[in-house]
Order: sequence, then C-alpha cells, then structure tokens
Amino acid sequence: PTILSRCQIFDFKRVSVNDIACHLEFISKNEGIEAEKDGLYLIAQKADGAIRDALSLFDRLISFSDKNLSYKSVITHLNILDYDYYFKVTTLLLTNNIYMLLNIYNEILDNGFDGHHFINGLANHLRDLLVCKDESATQIFDKGDNLKSRYLDQSKECELDFLLEAL
Repeated sequence: PTILSRCQIFDFKRVSVNDIACHLEFISKNEGIEAEKDGLYLIAQKADGAIRDALSLFDRLISFSDKNLSYKSVITHLNILDYDYYFKVTTLLLTNNIYMLLNIYNEILDNGFDGHHFINGLANHLRDLLVCKDESATQIFDKGDNLKSRYLDQSKECELDFLLEAL
C-alpha cells in the first residue's frame, strides 16, 4: 500500500486517426505548408495511433515535397496502393467484369505491389464497405470526409450478401 500510494497510473490509448490528422493540419498551417487533407489522413492511418510516428512521417514527406504535400505524393513516397484501385475492383466484381478485373490486378502487380498485400487491402476495403452499410456505424470509420462519402456511395451499391461472401 505504501508503494502504491506513491505511484501514478497512466492509461495510454491510441490516438484516433482524426485527431492525428487534425494535429498535422494544425502544424502544416503554422509552418506554412500546403497539405491536402486526404494525404494527412493517410499519414495518420500509417502512424497507427502513434503521434510520434505521424510527426516523423510528416517531416520526411515534407522534406521530399517542397512544402506542398499532396495526396498523390503521400501514396507515392509511402508506397501505398491508392484507394481508387479498391473502388474499381469492387465495381468490377459487382458487374462481373472478370477480364477488366484481371487487367487491373496485373497493373497492380506491375506497379510493384505484392498480391498478398493487395488481397489484405481489398479485405479491409470490403470490411469498410460493410461498416458503411449502417450510417450510424460510420463513427468508427477513420477516413477523411471525401473518402467516407465514397465509401457510403459504394456501400449502397453493394448487397450485404455480396460483401459477406466476398470477405
């Protein structure tokens, strides 16, 4: 009891993607850096709840971008597969356009992305679409506003059975 009375207890939690993105936006405004919000959300997602990692990534990306941080530069420098691919693939699956789907998959492989990495990303995309089926569940959805609206739109096109079977 004597030792415990002199101890402090800290409950550390992961910082939300939205909070990290807002903090990075605050820093970029103070430093005179033009940064696209979608790019900041990607940095925040890659940081996985750690503000120090987000700041480190942000600093490295700014050194490459000459004080103008765009979404495209973030996905290029962090070697992230663009969300557009996942939206295209899902649309092609919904329309049963297998030949175009194979061409897109080949393009992804030609860009140097691993097939397993793509499949994991597609599973995450389908999971996010499943979350967006109920608009009240979008509170747990850590994406930017532009991306969130795209997910909501595509989730309306997808049947629940399709998403569950695809997952």
